[in-house]
Amino acid sequence: MTATVVYKGELRCECTHLQSGTVIGTDAPTDNRGKGEQFSPTDLLCISLSTCMITTMGIRAADMQVDLSDTKIDVTKHMLSDPRRIGKIELVAHMSPVGLDEKDQKILQIIGDNCPVIKSLHPDLKVEIEYKWK
Repeated sequence: MTATVVYKGELRCECTHLQSGTVIGTDAPTDNRGKGEQFSPTDLLCISLSTCMITTMGIRAADMQVDLSDTKIDVTKHMLSDPRRIGKIELVAHMSPVGLDEKDQKILQIIGDNCPVIKSLHPDLKVEIEYKWK
């Protein structure tokens, strides 16, 4: 087992990662009866995508002796209705390494564009990724 999820009432959940004991709370968004005081489940999907991308890129970057520390990804989620779902995720990756040649940039981008989470998403979900290199 990976985690436990407990419904706490008032559209909130408490999620516990069993190996580490880390706890993440979720809340329904304000446009869907929640308080919007924590990540929503759909927010978590979007940040799962961005953290998977940068983590897999970080693995390859370490092999290339490139430090991706301080790379930042801006995440924008676009919801659709009928049925309510995520229609598009926009990601802008502000890449931290300076002076990386175009070939190495492309290698890292291919890794990010093919991370396990992105490969797990339904093909109807639009994902737009922009990489900004210094």
